[in-house]
Amino acid sequence: MNIPLYAMRVERLLPPQSITMFGRTYVVPPVHEEGMTIIAINVGGALVPVMLSLYLFLRSRVRGRMLLGVAVVAAIVHSLARIVPGAGIAVLMFVPPLAAAAVSVVLAFRRAPPVAYVSGSMGALIGADLLNLPRIGELGAPVVSIGGAGTFDGVFLTGIIAGLLA
Repeated sequence: MNIPLYAMRVERLLPPQSITMFGRTYVVPPVHEEGMTIIAINVGGALVPVMLSLYLFLRSRVRGRMLLGVAVVAAIVHSLARIVPGAGIAVLMFVPPLAAAAVSVVLAFRRAPPVAYVSGSMGALIGADLLNLPRIGELGAPVVSIGGAGTFDGVFLTGIIAGLLA
C-alpha cells in the first residue's frame, strides 16, 4: 500500500509494460496524470521499517555504530542500485541484508541483531530510494514508491536476517 506524498512534473512517462531486472518482473503502473510522477511512501517497505528502526535506535546503547552501519550499507546499496525506466529503482534483494549482517557483526558483535536491522532497512531506503530521488525525471514512471517493489525485498529480507542473527 502506497501513501502519496507529492507530485512532480516530468518530461515523459513510459506506457504501461512489464520490465524484468535482477530476475524479477516489475509492472509499470498506469498513468494517473499526464506529465506527472506521483512520489509515494510504501507502508510495508518504508513506513513500518522506519518506525521500527527508530524504536530500536532510541532503545539502543550503540547508536553511533548503528549510524555508521546505516552509512556503510547505504553506500553499498547506492553503488549497486539501478534505475528501472518506467518502474523505479531496483537493487539485488540480497545486497542489503548481507551487507547489514556483515557490518553489524563487525561493528557490534553482541548487539548485532538490532544493528543489522537498522543498518539494513535504513541503508536500503537511503541508498536506493532517497539518494536517487533527484533522478526521478529519468524514470518516466507514473508512480515512484519509496520502499516499493525495487527495495521492499531487501528491507524485508533484512528483518529476516536480523532475526536469524538473534
